[in-house]
Order: sequence, then C-alpha cells, then structure tokens
Amino acid sequence: MLIPISLNKVSKLVPSVATGGQFKFALGDPRKILQRLIISSIGGVITFLISVSQDRNQTYSLWLFLCVLFFLYILWGPILEASRKNISYKKYKFFSIFDGFVSDIYKIEKIENSREQTNRYGRLELIEKKRTWLTVEMEDEDGYLSKISFPMENKHAQIKIGSRIRCLVSSNNRNFQNNLFLTDAWLPDLNLWIGDYPFLLRPAFEEICYLYKNKLN
Repeated sequence: MLIPISLNKVSKLVPSVATGGQFKFALGDPRKILQRLIISSIGGVITFLISVSQDRNQTYSLWLFLCVLFFLYILWGPILEASRKNISYKKYKFFSIFDGFVSDIYKIEKIENSREQTNRYGRLELIEKKRTWLTVEMEDEDGYLSKISFPMENKHAQIKIGSRIRCLVSSNNRNFQNNLFLTDAWLPDLNLWIGDYPFLLRPAFEEICYLYKNKLN
C-alpha cells in the first residue's frame, strides 16, 4: 500500500541539516577519515603559515579564517555531505509511505576496496576486501515495488520472507511506476531498521506510521 504524504511532512522526516547518524555515515571508514585528516592538516598548516606572514589587515583575517576552516574540515565536511544528500532527496515531486512485506531475501558480495601486493614469490597479486550485503525485495497487494540493499550484520538474520516492512518512497511519477527512490526501511514487527544511509528521523517516521495505523492495517 502506498499512502501519499505531503512535502511538508517529508521535511519533518528528512532533516535539511545532518543528524548524528548521518554524520557518522558521511564520516566514512578509516581510510576516508584519514583522507579528511590529511586535507584538514595540510590545508590548515599552509593557510596558517600564509596568515602569519601577512600584516594584520583584511588579508590576514581572511587567511586566518581559511586556516580555521581547513582545521575544522573533519567536522563540517561530513555534515555538508550528508546535508546535501538530504536536500537532494527532497527534490522529488511525489512521496508516499509504503506498507508491504518482504518478498525475497538474498546475499551478495561487494568489493569494498582492492590493492596489489607482492607475494613471497615476487609476483604481484590482487588483494580484495569484500563485504556481505543483504538485499531485501518488497511487495504489497499490488505486486513488486523495489528492493533495498545494505551491509549485513548479525541482527539482520531475524528478517524473514513475509515480514512487514515500511519506508518512504519518492518519485517524479505520480503513479510511482518507475524511477523509485527508497529511504531506509522499518520492520515494525521486529522493531528493526535496515538500509545503507539513514535518511529518516526514525522516531518521527514511526510516529507518523502509528498516526496512519487505520490506513496501514
């Protein structure tokens, strides 16, 4: 079942400014964090050295400001990235709450990163770091809707075919027949959230689902 929801309510579910969970996601893995630290440190040091070489005028203030900005990049960089992701989601024209069930579940292996290294025989070999992702397909009484994929954790083992699932669906098509975009999803019977990126303010979404309880059940 698809229940239309206004953009005003969507704005209460998907914040314009990144939440803590969204910041953590955008911050990334240790490799990405290291890249941010390198950019922050190099940029901060260079602009600081330039600022101390300037006379105390408007140029000095500008370079000092840029210095602080670079040093804080490790904080505002992820916030900006997540906020842009949230704002881009709201550019869709139509939104609905989806209430359906899990129709299929399967695992896939994704390569997170790869590198070459020399083995004991002096030959180059490719080392791949893989991670198991879980794909959940969703349906309702009208048939197949779409699927959602995310890194698998132990808690996801309890997901079964037939489990009730709810999420926010967006599209530029009023009939939601193609080009669908799904947020993270909630399985109310398991009190479990799944998804790659945490778009939704989850307590607010759960509350809205309860308000629509008569329509969803």
